[in-house]
Amino acid sequence: MATPKIAIVADWLTNMGGAELVVLAIHEAFPDAPIYTSTFVPENMPKFKNLDIRTTYLQNLPKPFRKLHKFFPILRVNAFKKLDLSKFDIIISSSSAESKQIQKTRPDQVHICYCHTPIRYYWSHYNEYRKDPGFGKLNWLIRLAMPLTIPTLKKLDYKAAQKVDVFIANSSEVQKRIKKYYGKPSTIIHPPVDVERFMPARVRGDYYVAIGRQVPYKRIDLAVAAATKLGINLRVYGNGSQHQRLVAMAGPTVQFFTDRFGDASDDAVTESLNKAKGYIFPAEEDFGIVQAEALAAGAPVIAYDKGGALDIVQDGESGVFFHTQTVNAVMDAIKRSQQIDFLPGNLRRKAKRFDKSLFITKIRKIVDNIN
Repeated sequence: MATPKIAIVADWLTNMGGAELVVLAIHEAFPDAPIYTSTFVPENMPKFKNLDIRTTYLQNLPKPFRKLHKFFPILRVNAFKKLDLSKFDIIISSSSAESKQIQKTRPDQVHICYCHTPIRYYWSHYNEYRKDPGFGKLNWLIRLAMPLTIPTLKKLDYKAAQKVDVFIANSSEVQKRIKKYYGKPSTIIHPPVDVERFMPARVRGDYYVAIGRQVPYKRIDLAVAAATKLGINLRVYGNGSQHQRLVAMAGPTVQFFTDRFGDASDDAVTESLNKAKGYIFPAEEDFGIVQAEALAAGAPVIAYDKGGALDIVQDGESGVFFHTQTVNAVMDAIKRSQQIDFLPGNLRRKAKRFDKSLFITKIRKIVDNIN
C-alpha cells in the first residue's frame, strides 16, 4: 500500500505554547507533512524555522490588519475553508479553534482532529469569557459582539465537527466536552512532554514557580496573591494583558521574568523548574502541559482540581489539589504541600507516561489503522 500523503493544520502559529508543541510532535511523527496555518509569525517561532509552513490569505493582509482575525473568528473560518488540500490523503488538524473547518474534497480523504478543546468561548466557558474576554480596553466591544456573533459561529463549529472522521482528545475532560458539545466519540492521547529536557535536582530551592500567559482565565493572580500573603518566594514566567496588574499586586518575594517566554527550550524556565520547591497551577485548563513538565523536573504540582489536572496530578502523591479558585485555598494547598516529602525521582517517573515518544507512537498507530 502506498504511503499516504499527510497534511497538518494548526489554528495559528504566532506564539509558542502547549498547542504548538503538539504540532511539532505531530510533524516529528510525519516529517514529510507540510503545516498549514491561518497566520505565522516566524520571529516568535524559532522551532518552526526550517519547516514547510503554508499560510492562508490572512497572512497576506497588511501587517496592521493581520491580527484582525483575533477579533473576527469568521475570517479564520473562511480562510481554512478556502485551503486546497485535495492532494492529501490524511489531514491532521490540531484544533482549539477553527482549523477543523478545512474541507475534504475527496470521499477517500480522512480528517483526524487532535482536539485541545471544543472552542472554549463558544461552548464550555462562554460566561467566563464574556465576563472578561481578555482584550483589555476593548473588552466592552467584545462583550457587546459575543451574543450577536457566537450563535452563528457555534453552528459553523458544530457543522465542521460532524465532518471530522476521527477525534483525538488531549484529556479526559476534553473527551467529555467533545461528546457533550459535538456528540462524537474520541480517543485520548495526552500531549507530548519532553521529559529528557529536565534534570531534577535532589536538593530543591526555596522558591515556587508559576508559568503561563497572563490572561484572566489562567488565574496567575491567585499564585501571586498567595505567595505575597505567605511571604514565600515565587518566580512568575510569562506576559499578557494582566501583567501590569500582577506586578502591582505582588509583594517583594515575587519575581517576574518575561524574556523569551513561550520558547519551550528556554533554559531559564527549565533550570527554574529543575530546582523549584513546587509549581503552582491555579487555572482550569484543558490539559496543562506545564504540570507534566514540572513533574518531569521533580517539582510537585499545586493545582486546581478541575480539567486536565485530574489526568496529571495525584493528590498527596505528585502534588496537592485545592478545590476553589480563591487565595485562601491556594495558600492552604501550599502549606499542605510543605508537609509532604515529595521525592523528585518519583515525580519524574510519573511524568514519563506523557513522554513525547509515546505520543508519537500512538498518533502513528491511529494513522496506520486508517490505511
